[in-house]
Amino acid sequence: MAKSENMGQSDHDKPIEEQAREQTGQRQVRLQIDERNMRTSYANAFRTNGTAEEVMLDFGLNLVNPAAAQQQPQKQVQPEIIFQVNERVILNYYSAKRLAITLGQLIRRHEEQFGPLELDVAKRRKNSL
Repeated sequence: MAKSENMGQSDHDKPIEEQAREQTGQRQVRLQIDERNMRTSYANAFRTNGTAEEVMLDFGLNLVNPAAAQQQPQKQVQPEIIFQVNERVILNYYSAKRLAITLGQLIRRHEEQFGPLELDVAKRRKNSL
């Protein structure tokens, strides 16, 4: 694709390979991946925060707190959720933007293949019945 054709294209629409070439000054870079110290964890919830220099992403689990109901068994107690933070990832804004673009592309491809992801739990329940 000619450079003039890319001018109107946002970063979100460009293939990740093209974005990488632009970010490295069009040079090819050899990447080696070392997974020897990699850990894997699961998260069903996250929290974000940021400063002028960094983005903080906390990942963890939303857990129902059974202790709240046990403390007052005779009363109708509102359910309580505990967000158990297990991991914190700190990124500069450049890396955070690359992550956001890459996640957007990944989700778009998934939805093209498997259909839209419904975020509203009530609507998902209706569709599955």
